[in-house]
Amino acid sequence: MAIVSIDGVSLEISIALVEELDVGDNVLVHVGYALSKIDPTEAKRTLELLQELGSAGREPRS
Repeated sequence: MAIVSIDGVSLEISIALVEELDVGDNVLVHVGYALSKIDPTEAKRTLELLQELGSAGREPRS
């Protein structure tokens, strides 16, 4: 088990499916499981895209 922080939210997840993780590694998480280790650049871009999608629904429409 490990604690992950996603955009300021901490969550305990299982790391049983991913080998050789170190503190600070970026992982793809789904329903409480780390599925794979991912590149830090990819992780940053993915979070940016998710934030854009989340804010797109809150913008006023013309």
